[in-house]
Amino acid sequence: MKFDLQHFAEAGTLVNATGSFVNAATGETTAFDSAHTLTPELKAFYDTELLENARAELIYAQFGKRQPLPKNHHGSVEWRKWNTFEKAARLTEGVIPTGQKFGVTAVTGSIDQYGTYTAITDRLELRAYDDVILGATEEMGASAAETQEALIRDALYTNTNVLYCDKTACADGSVVSTPVRQSELTEDATYHCRLTPEMVNRAVTVMKKNRVPKIGGKYFAVVHPSVAHDLRSDESWIAAHKYASPEEIFNGEIGELHGVRFIEDVFAPILQGENLAADSRTLTVDHAAGYSGTITSVAFDGGTVEADALIGRTILINGVTAVVTGNTASSISFAGTNFGSVADNAVIYPGEGAGGGVAAYASYFFGKDSFGIIDPEGGALEMIVHDKGEIGGPLNQFSTIGYKFETNGATILYPERLLRVMSTSSFSATDQAN
Repeated sequence: MKFDLQHFAEAGTLVNATGSFVNAATGETTAFDSAHTLTPELKAFYDTELLENARAELIYAQFGKRQPLPKNHHGSVEWRKWNTFEKAARLTEGVIPTGQKFGVTAVTGSIDQYGTYTAITDRLELRAYDDVILGATEEMGASAAETQEALIRDALYTNTNVLYCDKTACADGSVVSTPVRQSELTEDATYHCRLTPEMVNRAVTVMKKNRVPKIGGKYFAVVHPSVAHDLRSDESWIAAHKYASPEEIFNGEIGELHGVRFIEDVFAPILQGENLAADSRTLTVDHAAGYSGTITSVAFDGGTVEADALIGRTILINGVTAVVTGNTASSISFAGTNFGSVADNAVIYPGEGAGGGVAAYASYFFGKDSFGIIDPEGGALEMIVHDKGEIGGPLNQFSTIGYKFETNGATILYPERLLRVMSTSSFSATDQAN
């Protein structure tokens, strides 16, 4: 007698079926929504080709110092660098000088595991017009790339080496002030804080002063397309296709300015808070006498807000931010903060972006080996596809497609070699946080 030895597995609470999502354990169904539906796959006939979704390109990973992590080692890596010595002092005849201390600095990065999957029923696989297994595999690959890109990007944002773009007048380009914090960045009809050629030149100067080593004789910067748009109008811009050695162009590279080669990445950070109310982006102060001095709460109107919905959010009043610790339907609480003189009906903006609640952008300028990426042996990206005959339960009812990988995201090795330049853009009013 022959037995079919099959290792059964739980597909989970979400299995893609022909008419709904199914819980593989209970049979409970959930209807498709407008964003996630597979009903077009069941059409009798169509004559259009299957469209391809947007893909993430691995941009940041190109510039990381890669460190292998062998199997059977603890899930962390230690990078070490020698401490530098001070310059020599003038000697006094016959006097032994004081020696300098020598040491080494260690930077440690540890890995975590990430992964996700989807399940496809046998009937959907059989009746769908397209190859849903192949399609799901391709989309999982895109998800993996986007996950890796976001992990590196967010790790780099923690670096404290920051330059804020000048506040300039829209009318004549004159510099009005130099912001020292994100909430002071401005983008309106009168002023803006965009990444201009002059700011690029200043960023290069900062890196040169910090003696940041270059990569092949150049520095590199990763910018959002909205920021790149504001740079490309400058006559100093050199298009990537005009390089003397076009074969050396990096993934996503668009051009050069002031000795910096620019990489365009749609996943470059956009910082902007969500709407404060269900029916309004902003709120307004509701206190006839206004406020002054240090306060711990503010009354508001101008929008519908559920109790405690704003906890952890940042608000912005008079250019000063505060983190919300609690809220009712008509008041917001926070740690003691002095917003200056606050009048009745003053606007309360989302404070996670630039001033006025518009989007702020983080552009990363790199030198050599500014951050490290761990390459774990056996922990690289793995696409995992289980056929319904392998994992589909007693009746071979579903297949699964997924991926997993191990990464540290990124570990900053030399903070001075990574400069984050914060700016606004001509698209600040419309771009959304990513």
